[in-house]
Amino acid sequence: MMMDEDSKPLLGSVQAGEYYTDSLDPRQRRPFHVEPRYIVGDDVQERVSAEASALISRVQYYGRLTASSDRLLVPPDHVIPAAEDIYIYSPLGTAFKVKGGDGTGKNPSIITIFAIWNTMMGTSILSIPWGIKQAGFTLGIIIIVLMGLLTLYCCYRVLKSTKSIPFVDTSDWEFPDVCKYYFGAFGKWSSLIFSLVSLIGAMVVYWVLMSNFLFNTGKFIYNYVHNVSTSDTEFGTNVICPYPGLDPDRNSSLFLFSVSDNSTGQAVFDRWWSKTDTVPLYLIALLLPLLNFRSASFFARFTFLGTISVLYLIFLVTLKAIRLGFHLDFHWFDTSMFFVPEFRSLFPQLTGVLTLAFFIHNCIITLMKNNKHQENNVRDLSLAYLLVGLTYLYVGVLIFAAFPSPPLSKECIEPNFLDNFPSGDVLVFVARTFLLFQMTTVYPLLGYLVRVQLMGQIFGDQYPGFLHVFVLNIFVVGAGVLMARFFPNIGSIIRYSGALCGLALVFVLPALIHMTSLKRRGELRWPSAVFHIFLILLGVANLLGQFFM
Repeated sequence: MMMDEDSKPLLGSVQAGEYYTDSLDPRQRRPFHVEPRYIVGDDVQERVSAEASALISRVQYYGRLTASSDRLLVPPDHVIPAAEDIYIYSPLGTAFKVKGGDGTGKNPSIITIFAIWNTMMGTSILSIPWGIKQAGFTLGIIIIVLMGLLTLYCCYRVLKSTKSIPFVDTSDWEFPDVCKYYFGAFGKWSSLIFSLVSLIGAMVVYWVLMSNFLFNTGKFIYNYVHNVSTSDTEFGTNVICPYPGLDPDRNSSLFLFSVSDNSTGQAVFDRWWSKTDTVPLYLIALLLPLLNFRSASFFARFTFLGTISVLYLIFLVTLKAIRLGFHLDFHWFDTSMFFVPEFRSLFPQLTGVLTLAFFIHNCIITLMKNNKHQENNVRDLSLAYLLVGLTYLYVGVLIFAAFPSPPLSKECIEPNFLDNFPSGDVLVFVARTFLLFQMTTVYPLLGYLVRVQLMGQIFGDQYPGFLHVFVLNIFVVGAGVLMARFFPNIGSIIRYSGALCGLALVFVLPALIHMTSLKRRGELRWPSAVFHIFLILLGVANLLGQFFM
């Protein structure tokens, strides 16, 4: 009978520069190799052969020498068995083959690519048409392509960051561990804080959107029951302009719906079912208890709904574009009554949104660990970014081009493009209902990640006590309620949080780590230094542009 210690992996993987070798920790290096004819079956219990005993003795000999950092003392390749020839060694003198080998639980490239796509596809997709409107149609397309390339390169640098650390087992490291290695506690805490900013920002956006979707879903049900028509009969289109002639950065979206029926029942309903005054508070009763669960495993079962939601949005956008047709008129720098210039000075608002839209840098190392063919990591990451970029371009371009101008102005495009469709639109009602349910299941997952990262670092326990967790959840929920009541503009929330967390995790830290690694190896050259300093300056300019543009 094997002891628990014997069930551990026989060989630990270590990255030294660009190469892999076995672990230098004697507790992690326990290889054992026997020829096939000596492998124990179910009925036969043979002793280990003399050849196998000699092999383990040689490996143990090298193991005693590895206290030194000299690379010459690492066991040569001919001593270490091949991965497919590794067995578990039992104290009884028998060897059992490891079932599944190193490929257990690994995903093929196609699964890895779509996992990255599914992880990146979030609430930002709803704001891409608005971002294109803010930048201008032509400039918006150019910026989406350029931001996709820049964030891809920075993500590539994050993925490669563990390979630049020699003589240390980085197989289970995440990006904060790499930051700590290069910059000490400051690096670890800065990466942690900015990661929390992205998570809490996403939770705030979710609360605003869930309030929006719950409000419109309730409105649809009420209008259907009471036979109230909300179709746009003024222009004969199925598209509305919630606040014509007003700046979308203001709080005008509070007045998205006007009361057309002054009856007592309608007035009571509007008083108790307000998108900003009451609905955000109703969500507290539903979501605050869910945030206090010790484990989020139940909600993780519904992550597939994100893929279905995005696919339905693509279907909805395609159908709307077919029905509405394209409405484009190119004005390069001047504004007309119904169209916006092709190049606008408000373009930093789109770059802020895209920083969060292309953000996956804090978990890309974990996602790529499950890739079956590690040599294809760079290719698969590039294909995933290409797929994400094409999805954003498809949704953004179609909504912008199909928006009916005239009679409506392109300025009417909302930060959440679903707000440009009336609550009585059945297809949009389905999208809102689906997204509401999906976000209700994802929101506790985001809260769980915030709790694990913050409480784990401060208290060393992801659930130090109900009171600690409850106070944290009150803070997070309170931030969402306040934003949903007083500033329900998801485009601005996304761009501010995206530019802030992107400054550290997308631009600054990956560039600094790469330059530091090259300098320690004596390989830093001025073209590389200039390029990566330029990336850092772009991140700073992206953040400053959110406040001055």
